[in-house]
Amino acid sequence: MELLDRVKSCKIVPVVVLKELSDTEPTLRALCDGGLPIAEITFRTSCAADAIRLGCEKFPDMLIGAGTVINAEQANRAIDCGAKFIVGPGFAAEVAEVCRMRKVLYLPGCVTPTEIITAISYGIEIVKFFPCSNYGGLGTIKALAAAFPAMKFLPTGGISEDNVLEYLAFDKIIACGGSWMMKGTPDEIREKTARAMAKVNG
Repeated sequence: MELLDRVKSCKIVPVVVLKELSDTEPTLRALCDGGLPIAEITFRTSCAADAIRLGCEKFPDMLIGAGTVINAEQANRAIDCGAKFIVGPGFAAEVAEVCRMRKVLYLPGCVTPTEIITAISYGIEIVKFFPCSNYGGLGTIKALAAAFPAMKFLPTGGISEDNVLEYLAFDKIIACGGSWMMKGTPDEIREKTARAMAKVNG
């Protein structure tokens, strides 16, 4: 619960794509300096596992997780490197099993009632709603929340500075995933992050 409280207090979970290991430290420092000590480092690049390990070493107080995790091998590797949470673009039973066994938070991508029922059967209480804008956005989340009142959501995909407050106003949304603050130099990332945090905390 402490981890969930930290995610909720951050309000935004930045989706971080690192193509070079050397980008890890300046990128994560920019997020922290901008007031957002959390990162979902995606497993879309060859250096992702090493970036998670380096990030956990350099920023021990930061909440670092792994994103785009689609199988058990990736999940185990990410957790071995220090990932505190695992995010998937969809639901994967083998990833759910790894996370349950290793007591790590798993946020699977779910957009249909059937997928949410499957997640519930694995004891999952929060799902990533992805890609959010392609599947009806806030309206769909509200409809699903009515059917599954105990479920909480982390919408990702199509979230921006322009609509993030609208999403966060719905009490079933614990935080929003986004990458809009991740473009540009570390200084630009820091400035965009600080602006985003000022908005959501204002």
